[in-house]
Amino acid sequence: MVLTRSKTPQKGAAAPSARKSEEKDAAAAGLRGSTANWANQNEAVADGVLISGFMRRTVMAAATMVYGQLILIMWYINKNRNGSFQEYWTEELSVDPFPALMKAFVMPGDINVLAWKFIGVFFAVSVTLMKLVPGAVVKGPVTPTGHVPQYIENGVSSFIIHIALFVSGGIAEFYKLSIVYDELAGILNGLNYIALVLVVVLYIKGIVAPTGEDGGTSGNPLFDLFWGTELYPSIFGVDVKQFTNCRFGMVYWAVATISCGAAAADRHGGVLPLTLLTTAVLQLVYILKFFWWEAGYFSSIDIMQDRAGYYICWGCLVYLPTVYTSMSVYMVDHDDWLEDRPIQAQVIILLGLLSIWCNYDADQMRVDFRKAKGKCNIWGAPAEYITATYTTADGESRKSLLLVSGWWGISRHFHYIPEITAAFFWSCGAGFTSFMPFFYTVYLIILLVDRSVRDDSRCRSKYGADWDKYTARVPYKIVPYIF
Repeated sequence: MVLTRSKTPQKGAAAPSARKSEEKDAAAAGLRGSTANWANQNEAVADGVLISGFMRRTVMAAATMVYGQLILIMWYINKNRNGSFQEYWTEELSVDPFPALMKAFVMPGDINVLAWKFIGVFFAVSVTLMKLVPGAVVKGPVTPTGHVPQYIENGVSSFIIHIALFVSGGIAEFYKLSIVYDELAGILNGLNYIALVLVVVLYIKGIVAPTGEDGGTSGNPLFDLFWGTELYPSIFGVDVKQFTNCRFGMVYWAVATISCGAAAADRHGGVLPLTLLTTAVLQLVYILKFFWWEAGYFSSIDIMQDRAGYYICWGCLVYLPTVYTSMSVYMVDHDDWLEDRPIQAQVIILLGLLSIWCNYDADQMRVDFRKAKGKCNIWGAPAEYITATYTTADGESRKSLLLVSGWWGISRHFHYIPEITAAFFWSCGAGFTSFMPFFYTVYLIILLVDRSVRDDSRCRSKYGADWDKYTARVPYKIVPYIF
């Protein structure tokens, strides 16, 4: 089924004369290289939400940045308060708030040298593998200004090599495999300082020496630090977002998972507890799946819409290492829930793997559909899609095919459901006596709901009436009949 739109200019496909007017409006807002309709990346955080510019650009940005810094307290609660938010509140935060909060932070000069060495080597290996490991060139989606980003598809090879190097270094006793767990406070704080400097550098670079035309400023320095001033910045030939989001953040997640398993094994005479084994299997398979599918990630909202600022780059360098690994850190000291429940452990692994497969299959279905330009079968029948048109900043009319069959006929973001259930399954091996191992799952639900709303707003502005046709065919954002 193919639905094509009228050639009459609609919202999201402005005629050249209308586009010129839009460009003037965008320029007045300080949005270099953007059209005013679907390309306004700075406004993407709150499109369609009736809140003031001050609230959106200043209050929300500042609040998110402060929350990000305070989230570092999770390492302290995990390692010093039995992973209990309640204990931390009762014994410390409610008694003397400021000193209690400051326990999350370690001054740069007080960070263990071993932690700094780990960070330095990890950065160096990540960049080296990203640049030198061979792979095919893949293209990302066209940007509002008509730019088509290119990447080297070497994620799986780089990931496997990096993990092999880390494990080999531990076996050779250059360091303990539990180094990330042992030096957690120093590593997270060191990453925080480095990430904050990077955010400032990216902010200045986007103004003084931008990599491309997809960027600009909003006139609010705080918001621009938070959101970023460039969509696809590169430094010394390294794509910043590919590095922070994929080659650093995701690989660190895997290394930290292995390190927590090693720390738990050290406490059990070299035997890996079933709780840590269960979570490690699921998390490592999920991360490997991510790199297998990395080319598809380049078409996600993280890459297409979110600029390189505090939100994305600091988030992947600090928030991800803190929150995404929190259940593994917790399980080092709470590793006995599955020890007398081997059947439950097997069920958790099976359901977790099924969730990961569903998530992968949905993502890969859309990748294959796009490669075939719609000329393929989905679940044994010809793919059904809607042809949507849009206009880039240079006035060129382009088309996108919006899949409405298979997983993508169930809801517009069905793949979020198995992603959430996978996170639940690799967390529930810790038992249900603490909120700590489920913090990531709850955060993920909030993140993906917000992402679905932002993506809907962006696509509605981009495709106009064609998006209305699409949402009529696929009315639910994530969960059918609910949301």
